[in-house]
Amino acid sequence: MIASRALYERACRAIPGGVNSPVRSLRVVGGTPVAFMEGKGAYLRSIDGAEYVDFVMAWGALILGHAHERVQEAVCSGLRKGTHYGALTLGEVELAEKLCEAIPSMEMVRLVNSGTEATMSAVRLARAYTGRDMIVKFEGCYHGHADSFLVRRGADGDIYGVPSSPGVPKSISTFTVVVPYNDPLALRRAFETNKGKVAAVIMEPVAGNMGVVPPERDFLEEVANLTAAEGALLICDEVITGFRLEFGSCSRSLGLEPDLVCLGKSVGGGLPLAAYGGKREIMGTVAPSGEVYQAGTSAGNNASVTAALATLEVLSDTDPYPRLERLGAMLEKGLCGLASETGLPLAVNRVGSMLSLFFTENVVKDLAGAQASRHDLYARFFHMMLQNGIYIPPSPLEAWFISGDVCVAAKRRSAPWPLPWKDGRRREVRVDHGSLCSGCGKGSRHGTIPGNLSAGSGDNPAGRREQEGHRDNLPQKKEERSLRG
Repeated sequence: MIASRALYERACRAIPGGVNSPVRSLRVVGGTPVAFMEGKGAYLRSIDGAEYVDFVMAWGALILGHAHERVQEAVCSGLRKGTHYGALTLGEVELAEKLCEAIPSMEMVRLVNSGTEATMSAVRLARAYTGRDMIVKFEGCYHGHADSFLVRRGADGDIYGVPSSPGVPKSISTFTVVVPYNDPLALRRAFETNKGKVAAVIMEPVAGNMGVVPPERDFLEEVANLTAAEGALLICDEVITGFRLEFGSCSRSLGLEPDLVCLGKSVGGGLPLAAYGGKREIMGTVAPSGEVYQAGTSAGNNASVTAALATLEVLSDTDPYPRLERLGAMLEKGLCGLASETGLPLAVNRVGSMLSLFFTENVVKDLAGAQASRHDLYARFFHMMLQNGIYIPPSPLEAWFISGDVCVAAKRRSAPWPLPWKDGRRREVRVDHGSLCSGCGKGSRHGTIPGNLSAGSGDNPAGRREQEGHRDNLPQKKEERSLRG
């Protein structure tokens, strides 16, 4: 990694921390970031010439993999007509219509450029619509870097937020109430303490920013019932989950009927695009139809809209979601097999093509559980995977993402570039207990993560928990009634 190290040193002289988003610095796991120069399908190629199977996928933005042919062709064709007009275009209208068609609760939608813009705008809209100032967010859920979101719980578990970043005025943080994820009683207490003051609850329906943490049924019911009963809007932040777990929003499948939905990542096809939308009555108050101001120079630009339209077309035509579920299940099984073979404490949370592993013997259902896992073991695991040509998130609190091309990466003989396993043989990453966890007295039993992403054979071994993170095991909506009604 001589070239990557040299580029990182150069980057540190011109860019804060050498990166344009903090987690890319590898500060959690240590070491020097890999600098990449090319991506194709499920592969990344570094400037040092090394190839990797990618389980980061631009932090969830590339559900079709890198440089998908149909998306590339559409974008290149669109760019010949110009990058950005700053005016009404056919493409942005078509995209808005497709988003509204895919998500029943989204009757109108406004395009923006980033997830932060979408969530920030949705919260402003909720405050204006309800005439209230307080918002409720859940610990461990990340909604971007707007001031209202850079807030954590106060001392001794105080629900009233305190700034989690310098530069956020305490006067702003006091309008954000922070409660644990998957804790319906804490949510109810927050509403009781702030009776008639809560403008909105903003939530990730499936948490992806403390690692993957699926919601529990009683938690979802309380979110839906309390927001409806108290006149607060429900904002579902699906910047990660939108169009990744299914075509459209996963909120409805979970039994939620959000007032506003925020989208990003997958919907943009790898280019900067996000959106927020919801009921016509609410969205009609956004300028210029109403007085709630929000604007953006590059919103609806030709390049991003073209990529989004092409991505939605491919997702609609190919329906990759059953295949992604199977691939996710194979990876989960392989990781759980690793735990059994090595004796390592390992819990796997998965929902569809999103997955996280935690070095812990406990069920991880909230931020406290995720933070209590062995981050030192994850750091060693990360570097072992990197050395074996597998690129995973450089933090245990980030989700792994699978693209539809990952099975190709595991099985085909010819790759976009010459690979370390050119002969197409099954690739195995050797992991031993002693190299990850020293001094525990359990010897150095060995386990493997097979290149075909499965554990080889057999069911999940006894004594190793596959946490209920499967798409099929998510709490489903009740057919007899809506949770919002």
